[in-house]
Amino acid sequence: MKSHARAFERTAGQRGLAIDTMRLFLGSLLAAVWAFVSCAHGDEATRLRIHWAANTLTIAAPEGGPALPGEKLTVNYLEAYCRPGSTDRDWRETVIKHTTRLVSADTNGHRLVLECRLADGVTVRHEIVAAADCIGFQLVAHNPTKTASEAHWAQPCIRVAGFTGFAQETYLPRCFIFIEGEVAMLPTKPWATKARYIPGQVYCPADVNRNDVNPRPLSAIVPSHGLIGCFSADGKWIMASAWEPYQELFQGVITCIHSDFRLGGLKAGETKRIRGKIYVTRDPIDALVKRYERDFHEQLAGGNSK
Repeated sequence: MKSHARAFERTAGQRGLAIDTMRLFLGSLLAAVWAFVSCAHGDEATRLRIHWAANTLTIAAPEGGPALPGEKLTVNYLEAYCRPGSTDRDWRETVIKHTTRLVSADTNGHRLVLECRLADGVTVRHEIVAAADCIGFQLVAHNPTKTASEAHWAQPCIRVAGFTGFAQETYLPRCFIFIEGEVAMLPTKPWATKARYIPGQVYCPADVNRNDVNPRPLSAIVPSHGLIGCFSADGKWIMASAWEPYQELFQGVITCIHSDFRLGGLKAGETKRIRGKIYVTRDPIDALVKRYERDFHEQLAGGNSK
């Protein structure tokens, strides 16, 4: 009788653990869905328009709506998939070659699907949806092979010369990250100047290995979270981006800014999900921050979800 009772207790405990695990999974899933859907909703006539061709994602204003600063935003999507150990290594040894194809696009310019195929066999499906003031990204990375993939992080490169109204030498003061919870305009102090390649500035979150980021000057500053952005030339618009999970924030060398997402490698047969946003808004920065905190609540402690 006692052995049956112990067996029952073990079974009940296992069921309880399974239920708790399921609740945690559903909670995370619902949070991710809400973050994506909150961007997707909106009046059809007010939604931004998106187009992809030749590895460039173009973001434009709605038909008949006020033009975006610089008329449009362009994103090198995607610039590169990268191996770990990248901080002090020749860039050609870091990049995993890939090709991207357009799977589908709606006629209104509000939704498109891309697929990347990496040289090591990994596939990444990108579902991209436009709303009135943001672009939502849902990614599914899958390794169908029998060999582990080194695909560790990737770079969506947002070009902001037109948006900020400045050139490479002068756009930095329009850009921002967050330090100790407050807006910090670039260039931050201290400003790193030594690396395998210069110029530029990399900000690495606390939970990411500092050996695995862009081979540009690595700041000693740890950002509060994964939101990076810039102000338009007239100060009336903000463009900002965030990904979950994210590998680094990066101020680049061709009038660009990055929030680069993390894959963390994929085991044989493994699937991972990543999500991101590009905000394009005329709301004040405090409103943007509140929205980011709702969309990426996992990052409020200064890192990524585990």
